[in-house]
Parts: sequence; structure tokens; C-alpha cells
Amino acid sequence: MAGDTLTLTKIPDVRTAMLIRRPPAEVFRAFADPEVTTRFWFTGSTGRMTPGARLRWTWEMYGVSTEVLVMEVEEGRRLLFQWNDDHPLTVEFRFTPYGQDATFVEVTESGLAGSGDEVVAHVGGSTGGFTIVLCAAKALLEQNVDLNAVRDRHPTGL
Repeated sequence: MAGDTLTLTKIPDVRTAMLIRRPPAEVFRAFADPEVTTRFWFTGSTGRMTPGARLRWTWEMYGVSTEVLVMEVEEGRRLLFQWNDDHPLTVEFRFTPYGQDATFVEVTESGLAGSGDEVVAHVGGSTGGFTIVLCAAKALLEQNVDLNAVRDRHPTGL
């Protein structure tokens, strides 16, 4: 109804997750090594995710890039980095072994700021974006299929 106001009492984090039926070391490498990551997420990177690395990730199809500061790397288990040139946000990827040769990947993005409307819009967009990335990684790692999911999310002219 007109005039209704929604008040956030806590700034939410972005959270999503996916089971990928491949060993944790392989799934971790897919996100840490741009040789693999560029097949399903961004199109360019200035290097591998190593502690303290300052990288530039590029999405050529959208004409955008962002600086990435790798804060922590726990080989096969966790990646922690900051990104977003305008307002740095913290992203954590956790890789948990599941059963035989499967990995549960959890993504959390935190540090959001802005109006309630801005935060809610970011949570929705970023949750959807990370979910697409996880699905694209799953298809590539499990079936060797490139979904073109990130590239096709915002087709030119639509």
C-alpha cells in the first residue's frame, strides 16, 4: 500500500550455495585459477587467487571490471576477498567435502551499505548472480558443458 515503510533492523548478507559433484581440490581450483574460472564466470583476470594478490577481473561482454584484493586462501577449503571499486564488499567462498567426491560450495557477500532499497536490490541481484556462477561451475565441472550463463544473463539489446 502507498505510504507503507519497511525498516531493516539488520543489514543482510548475500548467501547462496550449491553442491558440485567433484572433489574439493578440483572445485577450489576452478574458483582460484583463472584458467578455469574464465570458462564460467569472468572473462579475464590478472592472476591466480593467492594471499595478498591484487587482481583485476574483467567481464568483456559487459565492458566492466573490478579490483579484487585476496585476503585469505585456505587451499581446498576457503577463499576470502574484497571487491567492488566503489564500495568494497567482502566475499567468502567455502568448500566443504560432501560424501565421496562432492563439494558443497557456500558463498557469502557482506559489508553492504546504503538505503534499505539499495541494500535489498543488491542482495537480490548478487544472490542471483552468484547462483548463476555456481550453476555454471557445476555444469562445467560435472558435465564439461559451458552454459554461457554469465554472458547470457544480460543479452545486448534486451
